[in-house]
Amino acid sequence: MRNLPITSLQNQKIADLLKLDRKKDRDASGLFVVEGPHLVKEAVDAGLCVTVFAVVDPGYPDVETILVSDTVMNKIAATFTPQGVLAVVRRPPARPAGDRILLLDHIQDPGNMGTLLRSALAFGFDTVVCDECVDPFNQKTLRATQGAIFRLHLSESPIPAFLAQNADVAVYGTDPHDGIPLDAFRPHPGRIAVLLGNEGAGIHANLLGMTKQNIRIETVAVESLNVAVAGAIVMHRLRANP
Repeated sequence: MRNLPITSLQNQKIADLLKLDRKKDRDASGLFVVEGPHLVKEAVDAGLCVTVFAVVDPGYPDVETILVSDTVMNKIAATFTPQGVLAVVRRPPARPAGDRILLLDHIQDPGNMGTLLRSALAFGFDTVVCDECVDPFNQKTLRATQGAIFRLHLSESPIPAFLAQNADVAVYGTDPHDGIPLDAFRPHPGRIAVLLGNEGAGIHANLLGMTKQNIRIETVAVESLNVAVAGAIVMHRLRANP
């Protein structure tokens, strides 16, 4: 650990850290930044933490820790009220797709994305495919995941290409008008995927044509639900251990 805190934003390690604010640099390096004691601990526990930047030593002897001044922390932190610690983290390694899969088509709101990732982990959907979605590694999304992102297989790729490589997966979409009621739905016994669409436009028509069945959540007084809420309800219904 560096004994004297960094006090200058011109320091090379600080400059390299700030580059990770840009998606192109996150993609090129395979690194991203998490902020706050909870997310940093989740990254350390997952074995993905590269460097910790902190105002006070957080006590991770096996991880490079660099102390910084309060002024520097206020500049490098993304939150309005910094919690005094952040970390540079490696992306989770790729692994084979599981039996419960979440397919996300053009999800654009970071809060929705983060909530969907957290719900996926909660209900046993260990694989998430993002097709032209908001960056899952931006700070707002990461905070909404509450660390779930470290325990998921996350793939940013076109959904049709993923399904072409996983032909045995039964895909279920959500359709508030023509879907069958969720209470009457009986899922396929093998590998399954839940397909969710954009907040405004819904699921693209070409993808709806790839579904085995479409589901609707019956509601009272409102026509449809927020995509993160709807996704959580459907994933709970199709959870790995019902």
